Amino acid sequence: MSATTKLKVPTPADIVARKGGAPLVCLTAYTTPVAQLTDPHCDIVLVGDSVGMVLHGLPSTLGVTMEMMVLHGQAVARGLSRAMMVVDMPFGSYEESPEQAFRNAAALMAETGCAAVKLEGGVEMAPTIRHLTRRSIPVMAHIGLTPQAINTLGGYRVQGRGEDAARVLADADAVADAGAFSVVLEKVPERLADEITARLAIPTIGIGASAGCDGQILVVDDMLGLFTAFKPKFAKRYATLGADADKAIAAYAEEVRARSFPAPEHVFGDALPEAKE
Repeated sequence: MSATTKLKVPTPADIVARKGGAPLVCLTAYTTPVAQLTDPHCDIVLVGDSVGMVLHGLPSTLGVTMEMMVLHGQAVARGLSRAMMVVDMPFGSYEESPEQAFRNAAALMAETGCAAVKLEGGVEMAPTIRHLTRRSIPVMAHIGLTPQAINTLGGYRVQGRGEDAARVLADADAVADAGAFSVVLEKVPERLADEITARLAIPTIGIGASAGCDGQILVVDDMLGLFTAFKPKFAKRYATLGADADKAIAAYAEEVRARSFPAPEHVFGDALPEAKE
């Protein structure tokens, strides 16, 4: 491929067309360097409101602001050339009314260049999703465990067990009927995730759901072992970069205190090197 050939970034319509095909690979990213690492391998990169916990030290996603999402969205956009970027709408930016949601979603798209926004909620958010999609704003839905609603859900519990499955099914139907181009299923039982995947015409993206979903997503800091405050059951660690960084920083501190760093090769002499004949 020529160095000047422009790679085709998937559109929401392309993602819908992947329904039932090769699984969609999705990860979060919040910075340009991490976006550059995820870009060659992912179909979708989500600028998630999980940034509040993994980068800003917040106890939950509830304190994340529009300004934070715009800042991190702009950073991620600089690192992408082939993956589609989706940006989370933070808590309080869309729940009041469809009109509020449109203003904030339009701002996110205009200021970050993202292809779509993601918002949490099922039946109750269907009118808002319909309002946005009819006004040219593609929406990725998010049902099951919705972290922005932990205070009403009673914590980070599995959603859709037993009789509660009917509620999650109704949420899935509602967001699909409202025009969402895909839906994240978080922390729902495997059988329920498979049922939703089979009945919806749009792709399902699992996180703590089922391998049968049309795609998977993880928080990049979880799968790289950078965020170590806690480890969700569904988050497989593919690396232990946090532990490696701790060892590296400890080694650096020890060498500084022992005055073995910087070594002669890391400092500069008074004279310029002689030019070779």
